[in-house]
Amino acid sequence: MDMKSSFGSSDSTAVMSNFTGLAASLLICLATALPGLGFARDAAPDEITGPGDYSLSIVHGGVTRLYRVHVPSAYSPSRPMPLVFSFHGGGGNMDYQANDRYYGQISKSEQASYVAVFPNGVSKLRSGKFATWNAGHCCGSARDENVDDVGFVRAIIKSLSDRLNIDQKRIFADGISNGGMMAYRLACEMPDVFRAIASVAGTDNTKTCTPKAPISILHIHARNDELELFDGGAGRKSSKVTSFVSVPDSISKWSQFNGCAAKPKRVFENSGAYCDAYSPCRGDVEVRLCVTESGGHSWPGGRKIRGGAPGSTALSATDVIWDFFSSR
Repeated sequence: MDMKSSFGSSDSTAVMSNFTGLAASLLICLATALPGLGFARDAAPDEITGPGDYSLSIVHGGVTRLYRVHVPSAYSPSRPMPLVFSFHGGGGNMDYQANDRYYGQISKSEQASYVAVFPNGVSKLRSGKFATWNAGHCCGSARDENVDDVGFVRAIIKSLSDRLNIDQKRIFADGISNGGMMAYRLACEMPDVFRAIASVAGTDNTKTCTPKAPISILHIHARNDELELFDGGAGRKSSKVTSFVSVPDSISKWSQFNGCAAKPKRVFENSGAYCDAYSPCRGDVEVRLCVTESGGHSWPGGRKIRGGAPGSTALSATDVIWDFFSSR
């Protein structure tokens, strides 16, 4: 509901305007004082003045699309810096994905010195909440309207490359659930741009996939994921979304695409989690699968946005992902 429409008089409108201005000022102050905690200062589409958090927009396909950017304090225009895309899950938005409370990716950006970008999917709400990605067979209005999300990503890369010194050979993408599926779609269609992708709790549900070059793939999934079942199919509350491709089938598909060794090597194991690597592969890439025994549909090491059973603490997805990216 538009709050202004519920007030009839011009005096009430003025009060609302003053209140809105005060609230905006408070948010700007919070963004300055508390970087990385879910706030970002607004900026013109072409304005990035240095390290900090930015809330930006770009027109693509006749639609204004939103995205957030974190430029770490170590950034220098004289030195190219890696760029990492992070895609929110279906029904989420960029603010959730950029919130350190849930995923810790702003802190990792500062620690590892890379530019982090958090695009917003397609939403019917002006706020951008409850958004989805067109990852093929999933999800929501983005899929139903065949939204050009790949083109949106290309537009962001161009915009940021015009304004920041981005290392064009070290561009990566990660995501959770529908966002992880979107990362797989980028692997299919943009392996010439992305060095590697990582998907958490989201399998490859693309409709077509003909990658022109090898690309490194990391997949993280809980054995007991109740929404996107490890062995495929439609899980709880997802029967109206699609029947998801299984984790083993996704890994097998990309191992074959990349020409990897058929038998994996165990590269990590502790109580509650393990990682298997499929290598060597063509182009010196790697396909890696990390499995947690518990945690359900979540980001291991993070905090679930909507509560429920806790996620796995057997590994940190944020740390595992960057370790994988940084070794490419």
